[in-house]
Amino acid sequence: MNTRNLRFRSNRVRDILALYHEELDGIYGSGEVSAFGEMLFEAFLRWDKVRLLTSREQTIDQSDLLRFHWALEDLKRHRPIQHIIGHMDFCGCSIAVSPDVLIPRPETEEMVSWIVKSYGLRVMSGGILDLCTGSGCIAIALKKAFPTAEVTAVDVSSKALAMARQNAKNNGVDVHFVQADILPVNCQLPTANCQLIVSNPPYVMEKERAQMQPNVLNYDPALALFVPDDDPLRFYEAIAAIAKEHLAADGLLVVEINEALTSETCAVFEAQGFAPKVNEDFRGKHRWISATR
Repeated sequence: MNTRNLRFRSNRVRDILALYHEELDGIYGSGEVSAFGEMLFEAFLRWDKVRLLTSREQTIDQSDLLRFHWALEDLKRHRPIQHIIGHMDFCGCSIAVSPDVLIPRPETEEMVSWIVKSYGLRVMSGGILDLCTGSGCIAIALKKAFPTAEVTAVDVSSKALAMARQNAKNNGVDVHFVQADILPVNCQLPTANCQLIVSNPPYVMEKERAQMQPNVLNYDPALALFVPDDDPLRFYEAIAAIAKEHLAADGLLVVEINEALTSETCAVFEAQGFAPKVNEDFRGKHRWISATR
């Protein structure tokens, strides 16, 4: 593309940000668009918030301007900012993302932070098992927090596991990754006597598609999101069975949930002898269950 055909009024920072707001505020809102600008200037030019604030009259070169142009076009198509940048921060870890994995959510990060805070300074005495690991963000963050723990992460998708392995390598942690489908009753996992089992499994019912945004529907893998309307608890039933066999007597089970199915999900774990407790996220929504025997 000839850079003279770009719609930016100039290559001055102020004008770049102004066009982003003109084109995107109606889609995302002004606050989120401002955050996009900060993230893109950091990713493309290594500018922090202070430099961005104090360099509004500075100009950038044409090759960088072209990157901002394509990012703007992608955002107008609802492509997630994390895919444009290629990575995101999760509990202090840099996690690469793509359409092969679910983009980690702030609520999941909050759940992991709660786990770390719950254990405090205690040494993790047993293994950690992360089911439906996706990008590996949960397993990697927990390995960072509990470096002496043996962490095993499981997913059915080979593409997701390839990205998870690369994320573990990039963050300098040793996680054992296993490709397996946890749904079969006879699912065999190479771990036992876990101190912690954690999962953010698929839990969005097909009938909830209409409530979801295009940046989720069009870019996150359906395999990591959806469950049938007539069998929405299938992953929790599998997790409860696995936990009954693999969780230590004094271990902790933590799973992210669909708020619309809170009581039904609790009943699944109660049926396997667990005492579940519902935890709320920063929005006051039922977000995860923590359970002990």
